[in-house]
Amino acid sequence: MDCVVAFVLVLFFTQVTLGVVGDVPRFVLPVRESIKATPRTRIITLDLAGQPFSFAAGQAVYAGLAEGMVRRPYSIASSPSYARTTGTLELLVQIDDHEGPDPHLERAAPGTLLRIDGPMGAFGLPEELAERHLLFIAGGTGIAPLRSMMWETLATRADIDISLIYSARSPEEFAYRDQLAALATDGRIELRLTITRDPGMDWTGGRGRADEALIRSMLKSPETRCLICGPPALITDAAKTLRSAGVPDRLIVSEQPVIRDQ
Repeated sequence: MDCVVAFVLVLFFTQVTLGVVGDVPRFVLPVRESIKATPRTRIITLDLAGQPFSFAAGQAVYAGLAEGMVRRPYSIASSPSYARTTGTLELLVQIDDHEGPDPHLERAAPGTLLRIDGPMGAFGLPEELAERHLLFIAGGTGIAPLRSMMWETLATRADIDISLIYSARSPEEFAYRDQLAALATDGRIELRLTITRDPGMDWTGGRGRADEALIRSMLKSPETRCLICGPPALITDAAKTLRSAGVPDRLIVSEQPVIRDQ
């Protein structure tokens, strides 16, 4: 995880356990929709109910049942532009990683009230984006903050060229797969999907991790801003490949997802 983001999240978690939230806003929001994204995740759409919620693409929130004790960090998967237009907030939530007695977001259904603390974190794009090319590299649930940045860029900067490499364990574990494929078909993004486990003969996409050959094939130029979110090995290997391809460190930004693959 990016050092600045990690510090913010650790500090905030300490404040929450003490019952102090400092300058971080707190909201109680109803669930508008909860749908299955993959076998292990759900997309939970929250109704902002007319409340202003200002955030930057790539930021995260702490979320939990309003009456519950469990609070966990989740990257916001929807863009700021979409939130303003629809009055909603979208989270990609892993639902099989809680084994304690206190229920968490597994029980979130339309009408359920969630407590949302945030936004927080520094992972994202600069306000003044000088580069004409963006390369997003996602692993598993790391797609969430990158999707937020992708949609915000599509909404506000038609001059930016966007490429996305998305790695998952199996074909059914790609969140937003149909949506991303439609964007690629329309020519709005360049997309490469790759799986890390053998799915049999039906899969016609990429196989294996996001390796050097794949990353170099998607890199438009060394002056590409590259954002990586996924498991630690993916981040380490991708950053190394990008540096060897001539991308300066200032253009390589990485973070582990705040919900992690098991």
